[in-house]
Amino acid sequence: MPPSHASTSDSKPAAPSGGVQSLERAFDLLERMADAGGEVGLSELSASSGLPLPTIHRLMRTLVLCGYVRQQPNRRYALGPRLIRLGESASRLLGTWARPYLARLVEETGETANMALLDGDEVVYVAQVPSKHSMRMFTEVGRRVLPHSTGVGKALLAHTPPEEVRALLARTGMPAATEKTITTPDGFLDALEQVRRVGYAVDDNEQEIGVRCLAVSVPNSPTSAAISISGPAGRVTDAATERIVPILQQAAKELSDALASSGSAG
Repeated sequence: MPPSHASTSDSKPAAPSGGVQSLERAFDLLERMADAGGEVGLSELSASSGLPLPTIHRLMRTLVLCGYVRQQPNRRYALGPRLIRLGESASRLLGTWARPYLARLVEETGETANMALLDGDEVVYVAQVPSKHSMRMFTEVGRRVLPHSTGVGKALLAHTPPEEVRALLARTGMPAATEKTITTPDGFLDALEQVRRVGYAVDDNEQEIGVRCLAVSVPNSPTSAAISISGPAGRVTDAATERIVPILQQAAKELSDALASSGSAG
């Protein structure tokens, strides 16, 4: 938390009163590193946080000793490997918290409900509640897929700057899972524009023939998250979509509110 005499226009909001200042500052630096792509220099952190260099150096030295940050050969600092275990545990918990909302989605839509996160360049499914129909979709929790062929991938990337989306697609490639998979960056960017326009994403036989998925992002989630329903194309029709999308959007809002309230307990 920047001191008042060194605050900057892009400084993050001050942490709640009553906290331990050094902890608040350390976590703020970790978040700034994540926002910057995971690797930064001390001067960049000082400029963005408003903290003096000696303070940042002391905090970073402690984070390095604990394994949460590592110093690169070029003297810049990168997020450390011990954060991976914390992130994996938090992802599992996020899936657990989402299950009641997914279960209600199944009750109200009749289709399988999923939750997915963006992990690096891939989409990872962290929770699922299956449909009660004998013919239903099943995606193994922990499964990783590329974003360009999934509804959740579109929902997760809809508000990402186009140049970042193009860079991601260049790294992953755009292999065709079916003949309906989008396989060009321009086509995918057009699909993201459609998501922004209508407020939800569709996978129309793009990951698997005969399967349609509808997805929305979870607003203000602590990490990029989306929820979706998936089912046979014969059931997830255009008419069903009109009924299901508002239910999905309401579930995403309620999950977002629950996550926000769980993080504000005193």
